Amino acid sequence: MGLFSESVDVICTDQGQPLEVTWKGTSYKVAGEPDRWFERRKWWAEETRAPIGSGAGLVDHEIWRVQLENTITLDIVRHLGSGRWRLLRIHDAAPARAVEPDEAA
Repeated sequence: MGLFSESVDVICTDQGQPLEVTWKGTSYKVAGEPDRWFERRKWWAEETRAPIGSGAGLVDHEIWRVQLENTITLDIVRHLGSGRWRLLRIHDAAPARAVEPDEAA
């Protein structure tokens, strides 16, 4: 798994659920139901002050785990203030290769 901070474009449903992700110029359909959760972020390291009323987008990240049609699984995060998306993590989706007994020696 790698950790990133790279801009991606995301097309969402009316409810805000990702449908399609464009990454490095290639568009991928989201396969299956994406998962959503929130994580605390170190806002004090990124912001000089916390404007009144900005708590929801300032304190928590909205993160979506999406599996793309080519079996790559990504965690993407939406910045609530700007609506921009960025790639946060890439999960290794390569299948494990079985080792034959004569190869292990």
